[in-house]
Amino acid sequence: MTGTAEAAGRRAQVVGVHRVSCRGPGDLSGVGTLVDTGELDPRHVLAVMGKTEGVLSPHFTVFTRRFAAAADAPPAGKRLVVGVAHTRDFAPEEIGRAAQTDATAEAVKAAMADAGIVSAADVHFVQVKCPLLTSAKVNDALSRSADPVTRDTYESMGYSRGASALGVAVATGEIARERVGDDSVLDDWSLWSARASVSAGIELEGNVVIVLGEAQGSLSPYRMAHTLMRDAVDAASVRAMLRESFGLDPDRDAEALGQRLVNLLAKAEASPDGGVRGQRHTMLNDSDINATRHARAAVGGVLASVAGHTALYVSGGAEHQGPPGGGPVAAILRIDAPSLLRE
Repeated sequence: MTGTAEAAGRRAQVVGVHRVSCRGPGDLSGVGTLVDTGELDPRHVLAVMGKTEGVLSPHFTVFTRRFAAAADAPPAGKRLVVGVAHTRDFAPEEIGRAAQTDATAEAVKAAMADAGIVSAADVHFVQVKCPLLTSAKVNDALSRSADPVTRDTYESMGYSRGASALGVAVATGEIARERVGDDSVLDDWSLWSARASVSAGIELEGNVVIVLGEAQGSLSPYRMAHTLMRDAVDAASVRAMLRESFGLDPDRDAEALGQRLVNLLAKAEASPDGGVRGQRHTMLNDSDINATRHARAAVGGVLASVAGHTALYVSGGAEHQGPPGGGPVAAILRIDAPSLLRE
């Protein structure tokens, strides 16, 4: 299902992107409708990025991939491609440390090759799902006289996300490998990636990596671009990306943007210094709502004001994913009629 880099080199890649609303985490009726109508072939599903309960409008973004016949003439310019890879499983004491960074960097490079991406400059978004420490994993490490990065399972999520994000940054050339050590994670905030998006899950033992970018020869009817939000209210950078990359002004071309913008993918973080442009924020001190929910809601609202809809992929927990208080944002835009996606 994932294909290979060799196949990508021989044939043109066609990526489909479907944003599907859902009533809950288990509601796949919208996906089923796409399958029933022939708009989506389940054999070609490569990755699913879901934002269900917790922020704004729950939905799934489903990525399909197939390889077209060599006789199909590729369009001018670069188009959307996608690649996937996995790391090895991690020992508990490796999570949140440079070993996880190195393995992630290797997996990102493998996913780039799987996508047919030659230059790191053409990588626009790297989604990583990483493991966390559980009590059993902590006890396993201690039983072998190994020292886990933390004994707090919730805190371990941040360490795992941070180490993985630094792996993305190393693979894309955003930072030099020699700058990263075990003590860099959640400590040296000058180190970050403008293209990493990392989430932690209890169901994993290693990292799963999805690379989204562009390549020559792709037949996908989409393009992609990325930027950085410097803080939680930095809509200006997103508007500039849409103008400069796609020639669309969110105000003047609102109707066209609404028809062509498939999704915005973003990371959100409550600024660790407690302020946003000189004003105090309460995200870190609210005893009722976790800071990650605050940040997702705030950034989601800002991005919705640009996109014109609220079904956006906004993920919290942005350790080393963009500058402190900010985060990466990527846009997927349809540029052709969807005829190529009919399978």
